Amino acid sequence: MDPIRKKLLIAAFTILCFSFTAILLSLVCLWKIHRKKKKNNSEKLLTQADDHSLDAEKGVALSPSSFFAKCNSLCTLSLKGFASFIDYKMIEKATKNFDKINILDESGFKLVYKAILDNGTEVAVKKVFCLTKGIQREFENEVKLLSRFHHSNVISSYGYSIENETGFVVYELMHNGSLETQLHGPSRGSQLSWHRRLKIALDIARGLQYLNELCIPPIIHRNLKPSTILLDSNFNAKISDFGMAAVVAGGGGGKEGGLSRSLNFLGKTGPIAPESILNGILTDMNDVYAFGVILLELVLGRKALEMSEVSGQECLVRWARAVLTDRHVMPNVVDPVIRGTMSVKHLNQVGVIAYLCLEDEPKYRPLITDILNSLVPLVPVGLGGTLIV
Repeated sequence: MDPIRKKLLIAAFTILCFSFTAILLSLVCLWKIHRKKKKNNSEKLLTQADDHSLDAEKGVALSPSSFFAKCNSLCTLSLKGFASFIDYKMIEKATKNFDKINILDESGFKLVYKAILDNGTEVAVKKVFCLTKGIQREFENEVKLLSRFHHSNVISSYGYSIENETGFVVYELMHNGSLETQLHGPSRGSQLSWHRRLKIALDIARGLQYLNELCIPPIIHRNLKPSTILLDSNFNAKISDFGMAAVVAGGGGGKEGGLSRSLNFLGKTGPIAPESILNGILTDMNDVYAFGVILLELVLGRKALEMSEVSGQECLVRWARAVLTDRHVMPNVVDPVIRGTMSVKHLNQVGVIAYLCLEDEPKYRPLITDILNSLVPLVPVGLGGTLIV
């Protein structure tokens, strides 16, 4: 080969090698820079997420403008499946400018008013003062969930509204108030006969079956107690107040799964099952436990916690578990208003149901469907059961 040509080929090859190496090094450098930048962005996002979670745990107030700007994005939605927005002026007019005479209930940061819409429909308006992030989340949670529910034993919502830092939920008016008021208010349960109390228990069980087993994904109420059970003019019971409710992650409730997110104990909740206190995990068995406490209150006519009771009887669950399965004692501890008006056999059956609901181990508690099936034969046909009176 010609020496000159050979030198040219060697030089060309050398230049090609240097060029390839330079390009390769440049690509490596660019990849490292990109990776470092991506890592920094990820760390920044994680830090922001952690800060957000920390604020949620501490209950740090969320900027009203940011929260309500998010809510206002829903205002124009009135399609089926979405919460309907109601003009604030309409609510103001319906409540007669929030006249105190129309207040039905007051608790914490909430007021409930009786209202009449322009078409003559009587409704209840819950006024929520969204002063903290926790209360804001409860309001938003309730608005979203209520728009999903369609069941005769779950409260129906007409829609919601927002004005400044206050949220409003409009739902059907329940003329006989809450079970709490009927049982422990001035009338002391005088309007609640034995069969009517069992009918209320059956209604609650049907509502819970819908929430825990038929909704997709299932819902755990988490705040079930007499004050969140409302009664219409015929004493039909409906479950209300879904601010604390949790959606079961992954669906599928029951004893073997369907764990929800870890509990975040914000605000006042209903009776909490022992396992939820110990490990912070919520399942539908928590609602079953709460149902057992309500059943006790219906039968015994006493509050779940009453410090005015004699020593050793302040906690209803702790005291009642010792007598629920004693067929000789049960007839003597029933609410005096209904004492002697029921079959002793049926009374003992209800006592056993309550006892099983209040088992410390959730795996020993019955499913809500089993509870429902056990109550149906004890309720008269005219009240939705199968009992022939």
